[in-house]
Amino acid sequence: MEYIKATTYLDYGAAAIQDLISPFTSEEMSPIEKAKGMYLVIRDGWRYNPYQISLNPENYRASTIAKKSEGHCVEKAVLLTACLRGLGIPARLHFAKVTNHIAVERLTERFGTNILTPHGMVDVFLDNQWVKATPAFNKALCKKCNVKPLEFDGTTDSIFQEYNEEGEKFMEYLEDYGHFEDVPLDFMIQNLREHYPEVFDLDNGIVEYRF
Repeated sequence: MEYIKATTYLDYGAAAIQDLISPFTSEEMSPIEKAKGMYLVIRDGWRYNPYQISLNPENYRASTIAKKSEGHCVEKAVLLTACLRGLGIPARLHFAKVTNHIAVERLTERFGTNILTPHGMVDVFLDNQWVKATPAFNKALCKKCNVKPLEFDGTTDSIFQEYNEEGEKFMEYLEDYGHFEDVPLDFMIQNLREHYPEVFDLDNGIVEYRF
């Protein structure tokens, strides 16, 4: 299966990734137990930060992301995908377009919209089926937004919560871009060009944005 291979981006042979997955390599653990444990490590081990966006390919290597303390949804999805493959569990990236309805003042100020794209999640192959895992929002952020932390049970899709604890609309999926075997950097750059033309001057080469 193609979704188990290491790639330039999903470099799970690197020491940084091997260190991350080492607690879940026991043969006594089932694939679902390994995937659930790895999901929690990525969800809460890296603070979600949507305000630093890199178009430098080096920054989308899983081994590079592993050495950071925060990341946006695509980075965290890349890291989880690499870790799962390193554990022998087929995994692939999955992108979508979403609208964030809560705590969007800074987001709207920086990007001119509360639409987030591309939003990254992970497809995981467990018990002969693909299920979605979304490790983007760490537990502390969920508490701040009054949203239950998103869990992953390995058997059903784990996608953004539609409402918060008070019944207010939280996240809304607008478009599904499908799945990718590896980091689709060209697709990501074109997507940013189309949705944030006044923010990203992509004709000037590879850049990083810190808002």
